[in-house]
Amino acid sequence: MTGRDPLLRMIALARPRGARFALGVLAAAVATASAVALLATAAWLIATAAAQPPITALSVAVVATRALGVTRGVARYLERLVTHDAALRTLSDVRVRVFRRLARTEPVRRFRSGDLVTRLVGDTDATQDLLIRGLTPPAAALVTGVGVVALSTAVLLPGGVLLAAGLLLGGVAVPLLAAAAGRGPGRRAAAARAKLSTALVDALHGAPDLHVHGAMDAAVARVEAADAALTRVARRDATLLGLGSGASALVAGLTVWGTLVLGVAAVDGLGTVGLAVLVLTALAAFEIVAPLPAVAARLGGLRAAGTRLFDVLDTPPAVTRRPAAPVRDEPGLRIRGLRVRYGPGEPWVLDGLELDLPPGRRIAVVGPSGVGKSTLAAVLFRFRDPDGGTVHLDGVDVTTQDPDEVRRAIGGVPADPHVFDATVRANLLLARPGATDAELTAVLDRVRLTAALAPAGGLDAETGPHGDRLSGGMRTRLALARALLADPRVLVLDEPTAHLDPETRDAVLADVLHATRGRTLVLITHDRAGLDRLDAVVELRPPGPVPAAIRAAPRPAAR
Repeated sequence: MTGRDPLLRMIALARPRGARFALGVLAAAVATASAVALLATAAWLIATAAAQPPITALSVAVVATRALGVTRGVARYLERLVTHDAALRTLSDVRVRVFRRLARTEPVRRFRSGDLVTRLVGDTDATQDLLIRGLTPPAAALVTGVGVVALSTAVLLPGGVLLAAGLLLGGVAVPLLAAAAGRGPGRRAAAARAKLSTALVDALHGAPDLHVHGAMDAAVARVEAADAALTRVARRDATLLGLGSGASALVAGLTVWGTLVLGVAAVDGLGTVGLAVLVLTALAAFEIVAPLPAVAARLGGLRAAGTRLFDVLDTPPAVTRRPAAPVRDEPGLRIRGLRVRYGPGEPWVLDGLELDLPPGRRIAVVGPSGVGKSTLAAVLFRFRDPDGGTVHLDGVDVTTQDPDEVRRAIGGVPADPHVFDATVRANLLLARPGATDAELTAVLDRVRLTAALAPAGGLDAETGPHGDRLSGGMRTRLALARALLADPRVLVLDEPTAHLDPETRDAVLADVLHATRGRTLVLITHDRAGLDRLDAVVELRPPGPVPAAIRAAPRPAAR
């Protein structure tokens, strides 16, 4: 499946609505055929009326002209309605698939944020563009073109053959050349859009730090350079579209002139009425293939967008559900021989970890940067699979369970937790959607956040983008409240006091210990201050020639 052309895979996404698209193609064919028939009938009517026949001889053509005009408008409206409805529904399904894939959390950090936004918005929207402009017009052109060529052939055989050749040139050869010429610019345009989005997001989100370090001018220069590159690609794309339209118009003009010459040469047998019908039918016929060169020129960009879209959808999950294993009678969390590394041939980040954590026990995991503290948290959160060893919760191997079920049992606060741009209430309800305001207030009391939020509106306080309206300590407490509200059996807190000043750090740590009494806790930190109040301090050491073990330095149980 992953080896197929991205365009075919994007079209395959519309398979559940194939009947709707078929109806849209039929409506488009009727609209185009009505336009051609309208001009042909008008030509017959004008040429016949010049001979001043009885009005009754023209009444059928007059009625047909009106009927074709109405039919053209109605069919075009139905085509737009049906195809856009089907394309938008398909686009909705694609967005849901992308969101579901990203909601698994594992692939998110494999892409830069700005690039991910482009994949999620622009590259996903390319599916709609392909289905509306790249699928319906060619199919409708094929259906209508055959009928128009048959009509012209019936009027004059050489004229029909010439029209067929012209339609093949304008509807096949020119689009193929446009597609070939647009392949490179399309890829460059997709890459340029992603680069611009990445540079812009980095500059906006990192503006405070960039200003502090005097790097804002360089960041703005990167945005301007990316914008200039995208502008150059857009100009080339516009040139290509213009050349395609010009080539199509040239083919149409030559074909009409050739048809006129053939008709004049055969006017004795054809008659003036037949000549008028033949020429004006050829002129109208190129409305069928007029959109195709522009569509073909965009295929390169659509293919590049599809490749980027399926890069997200095809990203293999970082965690898999392994076959069921025997359940042991071992309450609590038990880790045996845990080994993790970030790629084949890479050094082991964790090598031979051993840890027993009975229910209700609270420990701290400490150690210098790079020894695998956050990696341990990632394994416990089921953000990645162990490369060796086992992790059992109440005797059950967590890798044999659904990752979301494990995350409900082992939850907490990852490093740099995300706070959504919403109210405090909305952020808390993510953990327990059915919680009442009384329950939300109670959990805020547990983390000592109620008084701090009261001036801003309490539960209705706005957090701002990434929680920018809250202080660092308040964001940490809010994330902790959210974790407590989820009520996991094992609470894992990864660096909850990082980037805080000593006074705030001590206050947050005191709140953590106060709020987690009687709960199984794994506190991951690089700061040893205040850890004597936990049951044990566990020190991680860098892996050496002998697999490193976790050595626990017991402390008196917290009272």
